[in-house]
This record gives sequence, C-alpha cells and structure tokens, in this order.
Amino acid sequence: METRSSARRKRLNEMGGNGDFTPETSEKNTSVPHLTSTSDMAIGKWKFNKVILSTHFNIFLYATCFWIQIGTLPYLTKKLGVDPVFFGYLQTTFAVVQLCGGPVYGRFGDMFGGRAAMALAFACASVSYFVLGIADTFFWLFLSRLPSVFMHAMQGGQMIVTDLGEEGQRADALGKLGLSYGVGMVIGPFLGGLVTKFFSEQTAAFVACIGSVLSIGVVWVFVPQRTKKSQGKESSGSAVFSLKKILALVTAPGAGFLLFIRMLAGLPIGVFQSMFSVFAMETFKLPAEQNGYLLSYVGVLTMIVQGLGVGVLTKKFSENDILKWSSFLLVWSYLALAFVTDVFQLCVVMVPLVVGLASSNIVVSSALTKTVSDQDTGAMLGLNMAVNSLIRTISPTVGGFLLKSYGFQSFGYLGFVMLGISTIILFIKLRQ
Repeated sequence: METRSSARRKRLNEMGGNGDFTPETSEKNTSVPHLTSTSDMAIGKWKFNKVILSTHFNIFLYATCFWIQIGTLPYLTKKLGVDPVFFGYLQTTFAVVQLCGGPVYGRFGDMFGGRAAMALAFACASVSYFVLGIADTFFWLFLSRLPSVFMHAMQGGQMIVTDLGEEGQRADALGKLGLSYGVGMVIGPFLGGLVTKFFSEQTAAFVACIGSVLSIGVVWVFVPQRTKKSQGKESSGSAVFSLKKILALVTAPGAGFLLFIRMLAGLPIGVFQSMFSVFAMETFKLPAEQNGYLLSYVGVLTMIVQGLGVGVLTKKFSENDILKWSSFLLVWSYLALAFVTDVFQLCVVMVPLVVGLASSNIVVSSALTKTVSDQDTGAMLGLNMAVNSLIRTISPTVGGFLLKSYGFQSFGYLGFVMLGISTIILFIKLRQ
C-alpha cells in the first residue's frame, strides 16, 4: 500500500506533465456480477445503456423539480412575510444540512449501491417539497429544508456514470450528465413560474414532490443494486460514516489541492447564485415569470457547455490546461459582471461565466475521482459535494451583506479578486 501511495504522490505532485490526474492503481479487487449487453437498448440506429439512460432521465427530472421550487421559493418567503435576511438564513440552513449529508451519502452509495443511493435521494426530495407545499409559516419553511440532508441525486448520478464509464472518458460522461441537468434547469423555472402565476407557490412545490416520487419508481425499475465493476473488501465491512476514511480521502495525493481550488473558485459563484432570485426581483424588478425565463436562459447555456463543449475540450486539451484557462476566463467575466446595469448585459456576461464555471467544475470532479480507487469514488464525490455545500452555507450570509451594503456590483469584484488568486495558484502549480 505504501508503494502505491508513494507512486501516486509522485505522479500527482508533477501535475502538468501529462495533463491528467489519474493515479496508478495496483489493488486487486474482487469481481462482482456486472452489467452486460442485456443492459443495452436501441433507439433507431443508436444504442444506449438502460441504466445510463434512466439516470439521465432522473437527473433531468431532479433538476426540473429542484428549480421549480428554487425559482418560486423567494416569492413564497416574501408572501409569508420573510425578509431577505431570513431568506439568507433559510438558504444557509439548506446548505448546512446538505454539507452534513454529502460525505455520508457518498459512502452509502459505495457500500449499498446506486439503486439505494438514488432512491434515498429522491425520497428525501419528495418529503422536502411536500413540507414546503404545506408551509404557511417560517417555521414550516425551515422544516422543509431538513429532509434535504440526503437529497443528493446529482451526486448519485455522478456515482453511477463514474462506475459504468471508462476512466479516460469520465469528464465527458459527467459533462453529459450536466446536459440532462441543464434541460431540467431550463424547464423547471419556466414551469415553476407558470404554475405560480396560474395557481400558487405551494402548488409548484407539490408538482416538484410528485416528480420526485416518479423518480423513485424509475430508479427501482432500471437501476441495478450494484453498478461498480468490482467490489473491494472494505465496502461490506466499514461504517457508513468513518472519520478516518474521510481524512484519508482528503489527504490522498492531489485531492487536497483540487478541493482547495474548488472552494476558492466556488465561493464567488455561490454568493452570486444564492442571491440570484433576490437581485432579479429587487435590482432588476423582474416578476416570478420573467425570473424563471432568466434562470432558463442560464440553464440553456449550462446545457450546451456541459453536454457538448466539455467533451470537445477534453479531447483537444489536457485537464490541467482546461483548469488554468477556464480560471483565467472567469477572472475577466467577473470583472465584466461588476459593470452590468441591465438584464441584457447580464445575459451577455453569463456566456463566458458559464463556460468557465462548467468546464472547471466538471474537470475538477473528474480529476478528484481519479485520486482514489474505484471503490471510493462515491465518497470522493461526496467530499466534492460537501465543498459545494460549505460554499452554499457561507454564500447567503455573505451575499445578503454585500447586496445590502454595496449593491449587485460587489458580486463581480469579489469574483475578480478570488479567481485572480486561484488563477495565479493554478498557473504556478500546473506549470509545464
């Protein structure tokens, strides 16, 4: 084990030599029954893996339901008399709960398989949206955030495509999963806005609940109990929550650096996203319906970049180069954001912002899974998700303060400074 660890550390400390983060694995894993050609289905001239296809459908449905309630939540809180400060507290609660659940959910998926993990995620989502639908006070709004502790369907989907795909095509596979999420992100706010306009905010939450219940059925029918190509000895004997295991993953060669970059580069966009619906409503005076259209526009951009752009980039450039230059692009995108004064300008600036963010996030996620063995990819994705949750924990408080004290432009200046630091670190660390 020491020999393997030393070899991997040497390889990862030289990041930039061959443009990837792939460790040299030498463990012998016990094979388990795996998916065969019977898992394939034909649609016209194309063949698809049923498990992968159903996972994409579920991620689409998850994103649709999630963005239905995200787009309507600010208007529901305002309807119940909750001010922007308490709305920030509500967002922080959601992030803290997910932060606690992310690493545990990843270990749960590694140990009990993709079917159990995905079903758990959608069960938690359906409960969360149902409670939101019956909420008539701030207390019930708060309670609606608690079931989201294991509402990590995107992480579960990433686990499945990571298990089934080839390592060299992992970033492309994760990007295509983002394509399905992007479609849901387009439809969700639009649908949520229409339901809110013609019915109510609570009705939109119930629609999201029904969609999540449907996903549980799809998971149970199409996703096998196990998706990993091999089963390590540890998976059946260790506790779901193991602090020792989590520390070992964080200290894996290359993992700590990637998680740090994720945190540094993720905070500005976390602040921006946490206040997106608020500044759309307060600064740009957009009603719920038009706010939904704006979120759908961002979803289209994300869908194009993740589903198509990342695959092209990974074929032509190394992961190191994508990380460095996407960070460089984000520096100037955030600076441009600081000078936005209307919705049209915001839509223009969102193009390079989404390109840089989507490329960077997918490459980091792919690279992180390559720093550990196949048996621990779920747990590593959980840590990656935990960083995002930690960002979302801090973001609403920071975003609310910046918006109230310095205005919308402060989001751009924050991103310019932090991505400037991140870019300098990446160009030094990953120099060739």
